Amino acid sequence: MKKKSFILVVFVLFFGLFSCSSNEDIHEDNQDEKPVVPDEEEDEVPDVDDEPDDAIFPDFDLSTWNLSIPEDKGDGTALTITVAELNNNYQNSKYFYPSTDGGMVFKCPIDGAKTSLNTSYTRVEFREMLRGTNTSIKTQGVNKNNWVFGTAPEADKKAAFGYDGEMRATLAVNHVTTTGDNGQVGRVIVGQIHANDDEPVRIYYRKLPNNTLGSIYFAHEPTDGNGSEQWHEMIGSRSNSASNPSNGIALNEKFSYIIHVEGDALTVTISREGKADVVKTVNMQSSGFNVSGQYMYFKAGVYNQNNSGNADDYVQATFYALEKSHTTY
Repeated sequence: MKKKSFILVVFVLFFGLFSCSSNEDIHEDNQDEKPVVPDEEEDEVPDVDDEPDDAIFPDFDLSTWNLSIPEDKGDGTALTITVAELNNNYQNSKYFYPSTDGGMVFKCPIDGAKTSLNTSYTRVEFREMLRGTNTSIKTQGVNKNNWVFGTAPEADKKAAFGYDGEMRATLAVNHVTTTGDNGQVGRVIVGQIHANDDEPVRIYYRKLPNNTLGSIYFAHEPTDGNGSEQWHEMIGSRSNSASNPSNGIALNEKFSYIIHVEGDALTVTISREGKADVVKTVNMQSSGFNVSGQYMYFKAGVYNQNNSGNADDYVQATFYALEKSHTTY
């Protein structure tokens, strides 16, 4: 009996060591500039089964997000904080930390590493990762890490995590850039849907240096590859010389946005306490996202849209709520 027990222990130890061996995964962020660059490797870290009892962000579900910060990971591109790391009480005093009033602060300077060598701007931004910590599922593709539109082929809807979706965020933009080219100063992206190579929606907040209030607008980018972006102004103007918007949003003023997709209908809603909602819907039937192979993921945070100002100039926003949902089979 002792000999059999010893053999069993050795077998269990050997099997445990073998099963714990690392399994490299692919990570990408091919956002905004073409051509698409090869996937980046995402370092695997141990799974985090439960949120720590002393969670830094107790009011947020971060189980399906990773985070990009503009730190060089060693090859000239930005560092990705994995889902597991993010959910293990990750914070960074330069880029991502709790506010004194219960929010998540995203802060991004002009100077820093970008997500790829083809990307022009820095970001401190969440990327939706529906696989959670299951790194056996690839980051890219029509798979259980991403979602598709409800008008996608039935096979894609079944292969994806789900279809259609909604993201709700409440935030305040605390700071925008005040230096740099006239066409870039004061603008930041605070929410997106990203597809394979294009963005069905990018929500911008912009406040010019001489204005006390900021504007809200969004871009819709079809997949035709001709740069035929559609621009939709919601509050104020996106003009480089816009006057102070009468119904604009001040720095540190809380507002909410909702990005809602149902089939080929994309709806953006901007809400503020005591004011009527501002709502715009885009018909995406001819935008090219309802074909096989197109996959989606949400993004939220601050994506600095200025690379021409002082290196230490920055954008900052505090998020007070962030939720998302999808339809699943």
